[in-house]
Amino acid sequence: MDIARHIALIDELCFRPFPAEHGPPDGGTAGPGHFVAVLETSHGLRDGDQGERAVTVEQYEKYRDALHERLAPRWGETDPWNLQTVLLRTEREEIPEPWAALSARARLAHLWEAEGTGRWVAVAVADRDETDEVQLLAVVTQEAPP
Repeated sequence: MDIARHIALIDELCFRPFPAEHGPPDGGTAGPGHFVAVLETSHGLRDGDQGERAVTVEQYEKYRDALHERLAPRWGETDPWNLQTVLLRTEREEIPEPWAALSARARLAHLWEAEGTGRWVAVAVADRDETDEVQLLAVVTQEAPP
């Protein structure tokens, strides 16, 4: 993992104009008011060895936490955000994007309001779908978390 490259991308997304329509930017997705960047992705773990998948998830969680360690001094120390509660809320209320989609993919995120940008930043490990690759994600959005 290249932490400096990932932080540079997050910084760039904090100032890049949001697209007018949904579409894939480089290595992720984007829509009005948000970017979802794939920082790291596993390869060959779809329907693969569960032991290998568990090791990959653990490694990506360490990557997520390493990003937290670098971003917390800048934007403040925050407690991990349990996305399970957001996922449960999607069953009975309208949760805005990108939060609804993130809660369907990840269990926990580190979250900050990026001072001076008017944007929120989250880093998370997408591992809920065991038939899909494990991914380290960065979300940058103008939508406050629900």
